[in-house]
Amino acid sequence: METLSLLADGFAVALTPNTLFLAVVGCFLGTIIGALPGLGPSNGVALLIPLAFSLGLGATESLVLMTSVYYGAMYGGRISSILLNIPGDEPALMTTLDGYPMAKQGRAGDALVLSGVASFVGAFLATIGLMLLAPMLARVAFLFGPAEYFALYMLAFCTLGGIASNNQAKAAIAACIGLGIAMIGLDNSTGLPRFTFGELHLMDGVDFLVAIVGLFAVTEVFVFIESHGRSSAIGVTLGKITIPFRDIGRSMVSMLRSTVVGFVAGILPGAGASLGSFLAYMSEKSLVRDNHFGKGDPRGVAAPEAGNNAAAGGALVPMLTLGVPGSGTTAVLLALLLTLNITPGPLLFTERPEVVWGLMASLLIANFVLLVMNVPMVKIFVKILTVPPWVLLPMVTMISFVGIFSLSGSTFDLLLMIGFGVLGFFFRKLDVPTVPIILGILLGNDMEDSLRRAMTISDGDPTYLFSSWIAIVLWVAAVLGFVAPMFLRGVLKKPQAVTD
Repeated sequence: METLSLLADGFAVALTPNTLFLAVVGCFLGTIIGALPGLGPSNGVALLIPLAFSLGLGATESLVLMTSVYYGAMYGGRISSILLNIPGDEPALMTTLDGYPMAKQGRAGDALVLSGVASFVGAFLATIGLMLLAPMLARVAFLFGPAEYFALYMLAFCTLGGIASNNQAKAAIAACIGLGIAMIGLDNSTGLPRFTFGELHLMDGVDFLVAIVGLFAVTEVFVFIESHGRSSAIGVTLGKITIPFRDIGRSMVSMLRSTVVGFVAGILPGAGASLGSFLAYMSEKSLVRDNHFGKGDPRGVAAPEAGNNAAAGGALVPMLTLGVPGSGTTAVLLALLLTLNITPGPLLFTERPEVVWGLMASLLIANFVLLVMNVPMVKIFVKILTVPPWVLLPMVTMISFVGIFSLSGSTFDLLLMIGFGVLGFFFRKLDVPTVPIILGILLGNDMEDSLRRAMTISDGDPTYLFSSWIAIVLWVAAVLGFVAPMFLRGVLKKPQAVTD
């Protein structure tokens, strides 16, 4: 009853005209930012913080605007992933695996509607979980130390090379390449350069956005030119755009399971929406037997979208209750709170309840705004695929180059992006998956830091990596995830005919 009373007070704040207007504006801007390849929610929130201060917004209004942008960007990231095979941000990476094949089959509208509904389910339930379980779930984060995080990352890579892949060897090689790229730059512990070959531009390492835009956007341009458009979604005849009730009903269980997985991943500091999206997709691929994952299965769109949006809500738990950001975007939001003289932590719920509960009520409203806003706009989004290739491809290339250059201001990064595009093209011809490379780059530094901290704490004792029941469970799951398919592939991966 106390929670409902506090939520009612929150709605009293959220339903004021100014706050409601800011929530709608934030959702719209976030959707546009998420759809632009390379920006993503963290950059979008960071770019709009000066706007909040220039408008003279109060603490609650500023937080509502920025979190609405955050949620909107999580929604918007799916648009370019599905239509152009270009992830709008890191969490949208997994959506490309089945969303883009659906677009190539003429079902881009169905994929966009389905992803919008899955995003709503994941974000809405995560917001409710944030309200009901925040104090209790914050304690889960305390159970994860460096050994547990390292085991979690190992589980991610072992699952990627096992159940989740058609070819374990190629997936493992690709993951190792990604981890190798992640090691480029200055060593975090010693400050010495590694694998830079004397190139000053590589001292800071390889930017994730450079790699992802090169491996997806630039590679897609090369593939289109080489195949004369036969293997692209551009120019595909689109079916009638309707609400795919059958796919939504079939994917509902996947959405609910993925919401739980994503929410828990979001709570863990440092894991965030990227890992939540990945784990949600992989768990569904291993649980669902009659699937065409990777070939346009609607559940392959619903699972990562529900997972990454649930993780976005889960990432707010450690930020509000512990003052520990659960993702890059919540780190930016934490900086905003501190700038506004608001100290996150357990006392925040008692000292500034209007901020906390006004935020939660606004997030509930933002989810409905995003659902109502995004589903009707699907007809506008899919028009992108009807643009002639000779117009669209130069635009995609230009946006990719301008986006990367605006973030780094380095022509070297542009050349590096082209290099990744060439690498992605050859990997596509050799049927080597590029997703493990991206995940290796994304998780490699965190994985290395976790291992170093574990070894420092244990004075170099490797048994420390197996010192808790959580770590042991994760290690066992990782081994089983990689080894089991070798013996059970006939059960887990029955050959299936691809249907249009």
